[in-house]
Amino acid sequence: MIMQPTIQRTMRSSLEPWQALRAAMPVARRWAYFDHAAVAPLSGPAQDALCAWAADNAENGDAHWPTWSRRVEQVRRQGASLIGADDDEIALVRNTTEGINLVAEGYPWQAGDNVVCFGDEFPSNRIPWQNLAGRGVECRLVAADGTDDDLDRLLSACDARTRVVSVSWVGYASGRRWDVPRLAQAVHDRGALLFLDAIQGLGVFPIDAEAEGVDFLAADGHKWLLGPEGAGFAYVRREHLDRLRPTGLGWNSVVDGHDFTRTEWSVKPSASRYEGGTMNTGGHLALGASLALLAMHDQQAIADRVLAVSEKLCEALRSAGATVFSDRRPTAASGIVSFELPGRNPLAVRRELLDAGIVVSCRAGKLRASPHAYNNDDDIDQLIEALS
Repeated sequence: MIMQPTIQRTMRSSLEPWQALRAAMPVARRWAYFDHAAVAPLSGPAQDALCAWAADNAENGDAHWPTWSRRVEQVRRQGASLIGADDDEIALVRNTTEGINLVAEGYPWQAGDNVVCFGDEFPSNRIPWQNLAGRGVECRLVAADGTDDDLDRLLSACDARTRVVSVSWVGYASGRRWDVPRLAQAVHDRGALLFLDAIQGLGVFPIDAEAEGVDFLAADGHKWLLGPEGAGFAYVRREHLDRLRPTGLGWNSVVDGHDFTRTEWSVKPSASRYEGGTMNTGGHLALGASLALLAMHDQQAIADRVLAVSEKLCEALRSAGATVFSDRRPTAASGIVSFELPGRNPLAVRRELLDAGIVVSCRAGKLRASPHAYNNDDDIDQLIEALS
């Protein structure tokens, strides 16, 4: 029988909470890891779950498939709980792009409709909307400069034919975090629906998708959720389930899908209708283990910790002569810190840091550090020493 991930080892720890979380992150033994906005290291529980599933699969084939299936459904419930949704509003997907395309390809567009988003969005939150041009749907890209005028410009681009406004909760390069309830209300006031690309916020900041007015949301687990690549989830508010035409239909999209002899079918009444066929079982089991690990901490406490660590990092960077570009106001700050060292090539600096056991990224011509709640002062000191 498939083994259970050993998250209990963290629960039993007498360490201070963030030290206990750090103890569950194998990466911390070797690296000062500041790259969660790119690809996060697997948590120890996720590693255990993935290895256990692989071993069970190798040794037993599909003999324990019903057990895997039940545990995957638990991951659906975990995802729903994390964002304040119901289980039947959650579709398990491979990545954020797939979640975005559920709406981009499934919405009942008419020629002359438009979608509005910022021009500096990650490509996954631009390309699916731009791809609708052949169907007569315009994707309006709005310039953003990181000021409070950005929202006004976004809303000014909306008109009576705007059907969807798609925004990243946290900007992947700038780290700018949006006030979701305010954003949703403003979008709805203009008669449009809000799609929230949540990948850079989920796992750090609390959200209640239903209460805060989010219509659609997607995120995969390989960033702040500390899960593997290829496993995530999407949210479709219940009232919109029948509005989206399911694409990629398969046996797993229909009622009684395990009766493979049926020639008559109807789609499932839940968001699982969008899942099509066989999913990334091992990946979702691993994601579930990391979700359980993070759930041992209050979500607001994680947010407060990440903001505190990233703010301390900003102070240390400025003291080392760096210029910090991210908006650090309490209402806009996130775990993403964009900075540069005057006169130094960001790509060269990143390579030097890797040699020193430190991981950061380069985005939009700047260095980007993205600490999680388990990062500590030692990690920051190691980074600053290497930069100096």
